[in-house]
Amino acid sequence: MPVSRHKPPPSAPPQTYTCPPPPPLSALSFPGTPPTRHILTPQDHALFLTSPTHTLIRAFISDLNTSIYNMPNSACPTPLPPLVAELSKILDKTRDLVDQHPPEQTASRFGNKSFRGFYDAVSEHAQEWGEEVVAGCRELPEELREGGGRGRLVKEVMGYFCESWGNRTRIDYGSGHELNFICWILCFRQLGLLPHQTYPTLVLHLFLKYLHLARHLQTTYYLEPAGSHGVWGLDDYQFLPFLFGSSQLYSHPHLRPKCIHDDDILAEFSSEYIYLDCILFINSIKTTAGLRWHSPMLDDISGAVNWEKVNTGMKKMYEKEVLGKLAVMQHFLFGTLLPATQGMGEGDGGEEGGHEGLEGGVSMEAMGGKVVVDREGMRHVHSTWGECCGIKVPSAIGAREQSEKQQLRKVPRIPFD
Repeated sequence: MPVSRHKPPPSAPPQTYTCPPPPPLSALSFPGTPPTRHILTPQDHALFLTSPTHTLIRAFISDLNTSIYNMPNSACPTPLPPLVAELSKILDKTRDLVDQHPPEQTASRFGNKSFRGFYDAVSEHAQEWGEEVVAGCRELPEELREGGGRGRLVKEVMGYFCESWGNRTRIDYGSGHELNFICWILCFRQLGLLPHQTYPTLVLHLFLKYLHLARHLQTTYYLEPAGSHGVWGLDDYQFLPFLFGSSQLYSHPHLRPKCIHDDDILAEFSSEYIYLDCILFINSIKTTAGLRWHSPMLDDISGAVNWEKVNTGMKKMYEKEVLGKLAVMQHFLFGTLLPATQGMGEGDGGEEGGHEGLEGGVSMEAMGGKVVVDREGMRHVHSTWGECCGIKVPSAIGAREQSEKQQLRKVPRIPFD
């Protein structure tokens, strides 16, 4: 028999945290360099998918998801943990830099070059901001909290932060940049500074604040969607808000997935639920057609019986479409806190030379990819979609605003002379 849509929603499962414990701080040694790429070939990506770092990232995201079952935004615990409050201040400082780097006045629908000035300003201030935060973390040993040790630690941690806002060369933004922000938070967790009791504030305050700032950048600089599949993708820019947002609605007694089609519900509840806020934002940008036409995947998902199905599906989809995609993960950064597995990055793909990057002399082309040099001079496997570096997709935000400007006309003078 078909499942009744009037059946009460399932209760949220008990909160269980699956992240492995942080490493002992005495075992950590920071080289004083930013995190670097190691996934250069399909073989590297296969190693990553079986690595402890992959397990850690997946478990951390799952734990964040679990921590906010049935919690609206207004249920965010207060006061904020001290470290979360300090990290939030860094986001405030980052937003201030946007005002200092206004966009160029141009008719282009593609990325605004003023973004590069913003990106450089973030990179310039990141070390200072990070050292101020770490200096106040009394839980850290003195050798990591002061002097050169602090500088080396911050160099790595803030490397993820700087790459959370988009790509400087391509002026684009996608789920890989969103993942960098999660890894920035994860670094502090790996230092033993963010126990699981802080997880609700990490999502309902810190991540939500990041999401709004990322949207501000997208609308200000017309950031191009990185690797967008257009209507065949979940969203042009984000993924995790849909995962976390469906967790918030997990057992909601009244709101079902199909409620995203009700404009009154979106207006009333978008401030409380991240998922509904995302739908409202998409509808505000893509105004030429309904959700069914510009976001058919979200429209299909709205047919799910309950939010449990949506949340479970989002977790599987994230594993497949983000962590499981070479086109995304070949830009991932590794360091001491999120280490690469032995053997990763040792083949061809990041160096000049031939295309023999796999064992036995198997070429990348034989693996279904093509080795190219992208606009940043990095060699990597190019997907058939061109989603990793090649096809420039105009910002829907830029397209909408330019269309509105073209439709404006001057009001004719009234001929009463």
